[in-house]
Amino acid sequence: MTTGSWQDAALVLAERDEVIKRLVDETGLPEVRPPEGSHFGALVQAITYQQLAGPAARAIHGRLIAAMGGSAEPERLLALSDDQLRQAGLSGAKAASLRDLAAKVVDGTVVLDPAGLAAESDEDVVARLSSVRGIGRWTAEMFLMFQLHRLDVWPTGDLGVRKGFGLAWHIATPTPKQLEPLGEPYRPYRSVLAWYCWRAAELYGTATASAVTR
Repeated sequence: MTTGSWQDAALVLAERDEVIKRLVDETGLPEVRPPEGSHFGALVQAITYQQLAGPAARAIHGRLIAAMGGSAEPERLLALSDDQLRQAGLSGAKAASLRDLAAKVVDGTVVLDPAGLAAESDEDVVARLSSVRGIGRWTAEMFLMFQLHRLDVWPTGDLGVRKGFGLAWHIATPTPKQLEPLGEPYRPYRSVLAWYCWRAAELYGTATASAVTR
């Protein structure tokens, strides 16, 4: 899916829904960056960046990529020793997560080739990725949205989405269970709905601008 597809979807939703129309008028159409690098590389970066500030995460990620010879590939990662991973700055837990990811890509548990991914539903992808140590549902959903550009992902567990929905639609912040059915009218473009929830949290709340909306 292209950025144009996100923008086209936003226009469709704006015709359906007054709140989305207001958000489109106030914030413009979604600007979603094209994915950079391989799918495996994106997941390696996601694991590396977990619970780290930007500069520290970038430094560790850069050393890890350098240790793999400049390219994130599962076989190259598996060839690294524990000492090399430690020297890159990775904790034992993150090193174990990265090894698990690489091993499951190699053995086919996690499918990342374009043809294989095209045959899988969003829930299939989430289930496979969630089998990897250190990858939860939220990380899998962000991969679907911003690496694969799938348009109907609804990350109900994301606090920013929940807060933004409450602020934009003038209701109390819904729980994940309450939020699930609230997204139904916006199928098949719930990824775009989530993007506008993040923007609403920035506009009407105290959330700062994030990588997903800039």
